[in-house]
Amino acid sequence: MELVLHGRVALVTGASKGIGLACAKAFARAGATVVGVARDAARLEAARAALAAEGLSMTAIAADLVDPARAEAVVARVEAEVGPIAVLLNSAGAAKRFAPEELGAAAFRQGMDAKYFSTMHVLEPAVRAMAARGRGAVVNVIGQGGRVASPMHIPGGAANSALMLATVGYARAYAARGVRVNGINPGLTRTDRVEEGLAVTARSSGRSRDQVLADELARIPMGRMGETEEVAAVALFLASDAASYVSGAIVPMDGCSGSVI
Repeated sequence: MELVLHGRVALVTGASKGIGLACAKAFARAGATVVGVARDAARLEAARAALAAEGLSMTAIAADLVDPARAEAVVARVEAEVGPIAVLLNSAGAAKRFAPEELGAAAFRQGMDAKYFSTMHVLEPAVRAMAARGRGAVVNVIGQGGRVASPMHIPGGAANSALMLATVGYARAYAARGVRVNGINPGLTRTDRVEEGLAVTARSSGRSRDQVLADELARIPMGRMGETEEVAAVALFLASDAASYVSGAIVPMDGCSGSVI
């Protein structure tokens, strides 16, 4: 099966690193005109240069998507200067990990701002534009922490749960207008955030980082963490016409550790 996005504008948030960067590369290889967005301008420029070194192109726009006005301005700019957005891949922001004794109002606000609002502020104007044209695909990279409760990921897990519901809600709301909205729930995946989570758990439990990682891997039937390229491959499928009858789906990618139905 050949997955192509030729002639389509793909807006990728969180494109400076991790899963977002892997998705930007996959979409560019599939022929999309890719626009990458992230908060850190220097890191985003480094990502753009890395793609260029592989013969791939990405337009870079630095913006903090927690600000709804900035997010809407990004969508408007892409539509005006690059072209109509056909694909939106949301991977911006990640909620920090907190031990239960570290929780407070600031932790819950950070979780919702970083993950939920940074996604919804872009999704809403982009979906409206897609619906006006009668076609579009949205893929939200969420996280299995919204389905599997963890004492170390309560604010982030709550934000992920809210985002899953919003994903399916938007899919139902816009299905008749040609817009597909799906989500991916990665489990333990090889990104910078893994080390942050291991450090928090180690600090709270008194175990070493290596012990925490070994315990995490032991709970995964496949015996390993996921790779960002694996998530990107599923995102490309969901964004392409190969998934033309798929909407409102939340795809788990956790090596079978959740075994959810």
